[in-house]
Amino acid sequence: MQVKNIFKDIKIDKNIEQFISLVDNKNIKIEKIVSNGQKSLDDFWYEQEKNEFVLLLDGYAILEFENRTVELHKGDYINIESYRKHRVKYTSEDKPTIWLAIFY
Repeated sequence: MQVKNIFKDIKIDKNIEQFISLVDNKNIKIEKIVSNGQKSLDDFWYEQEKNEFVLLLDGYAILEFENRTVELHKGDYINIESYRKHRVKYTSEDKPTIWLAIFY
């Protein structure tokens, strides 16, 4: 067993979002996502088969659902039910937005 730090190895890259797998098995997937101004394409929507619990560890983001938008600030979390259409409308451009996403 090894202790790791969620804030280590944060790369700032305006061209690509980082997806770092922390745990991935048949029951659960946990990943750290680092966004640097990235957002979903205008015509793209996530519609995942698993529920997704999202915790914003740092930065700022706006999630868009079919009928509303949700602002997330450092420490905010949301549970997105499976097959709920959503997209990332905005992430901070001046500092990394760090997400913890748990798919279950």
